[in-house]
Amino acid sequence: MTSTSQNLQSVQSSSATSTAIDSHEAQPNLSPIHHQIVIVGGGAAGITVAAQLLKHDRSLDVAIIEPSDKHYYQPGWTLVGGGVFPISKFVRDERDVIPDGATWIQARVAQLDPDHNTVVTQAGQAIAYEYLVLCPGIQLDWHLIQGLPEALGKAGVTSNYSKDYAPYTWETIQTFRGGNALFTQPATPIKCGGAPQKVMYMADDTFKSKSGVGVNTTVMFCTATASMFSVPEYSAALDTVVARRGITTKFKHNLKAIKADTQEAIFDVTTDSGVHEVSIHYDMIHVTPPMSPPDFVKHSPLAGAGGWIDVHPETLQHTRYPNVFALGDASSLPTSKTAAAVRKEAPIAVQNLLSRMRSQPFHAQYDGYTCCPLITGYHSTIMAEFAYGGKLAPSFPLDPTKERYSMYLAKAHVLPWLYWNRMLKGEGFEADVLKPLQKLVRH
Repeated sequence: MTSTSQNLQSVQSSSATSTAIDSHEAQPNLSPIHHQIVIVGGGAAGITVAAQLLKHDRSLDVAIIEPSDKHYYQPGWTLVGGGVFPISKFVRDERDVIPDGATWIQARVAQLDPDHNTVVTQAGQAIAYEYLVLCPGIQLDWHLIQGLPEALGKAGVTSNYSKDYAPYTWETIQTFRGGNALFTQPATPIKCGGAPQKVMYMADDTFKSKSGVGVNTTVMFCTATASMFSVPEYSAALDTVVARRGITTKFKHNLKAIKADTQEAIFDVTTDSGVHEVSIHYDMIHVTPPMSPPDFVKHSPLAGAGGWIDVHPETLQHTRYPNVFALGDASSLPTSKTAAAVRKEAPIAVQNLLSRMRSQPFHAQYDGYTCCPLITGYHSTIMAEFAYGGKLAPSFPLDPTKERYSMYLAKAHVLPWLYWNRMLKGEGFEADVLKPLQKLVRH
């Protein structure tokens, strides 16, 4: 993302792609090549799956197709936008996170051809596989909001969903002098369903700590959804948070255009009588863009409803191609799209892939666990953990709907460390990390 145009076209369609290395990078080669297991995407899911596969069996031939030379801990971008950490804290060279024994193919995927067990890159190289693991991440469709691509990064229009604009979010919050501060959420599925409002609470804290700014400010949460969160128990807790803070909530408001010259946000508002257009003036606006599966997924035989990769929700195996597995943001798994979900999905995909390779029955099942640490201020977080059906699934012996400083510390300091040092290395951390943390939190 070296320029706005490049960023808006590719920011996150490649964000969950990664690269693997076998002590050397794969060299450009347009003749067909073959690998036993091909992983599309070298983000959180791709690296974790590769690392776990190779821990099970070092003899496996694993290749990862990933164009980016940098790897980002994207959950940290909220903390960047809130001024807690610089963006540099959440980035590594891709080569440094690739597990030993894997081959990095630094390329962009253009086509998936599961009928011929082949992936084709944008350069035209065919890569054959015996088994395919798809985790290419999610595509950010900035262009679907009219005027947004041109407005981003200046005059108070920002988004933490891009590494290029997360620092500008903090700059915007710091220099804000009052007026309407809007925070939006689209109608499409998004990664980290709580991120659109997390930055809002940190911004509200900052506004109220400045003399005169908070009293002259209206903070608005404008969401296309009908509630604060998808799980009723956590939604009720967030209702209490916005009421306490005096934040204005505008439900069923779907942002469709930005008029930067007049500082207007244009929404389609759904009511019982239909959909009508509303204009709201902004002095700053944090936009969560619409999202969708990458185009090469949407246009492939592997896509199901909505273009998402069609997999069984428990086994993560494709519904029509038994040698294909998928996890992460581009999959059809009916759960929130978070790194915490990937942490639970990865071992299921790995165990079932290995079972498939050995012609054994599947025993591993994913229960839909995900986690969204809902930052509600600089010293508080609701650790929203849940499984399929919105069933609460707390890891700690506490009421999970309560705001806690300990959960903020876990979000800001513990989870990033676990990501870099355990998850991407294929290590679990329930026994030797989570249990001591549970004991600490209990006290």
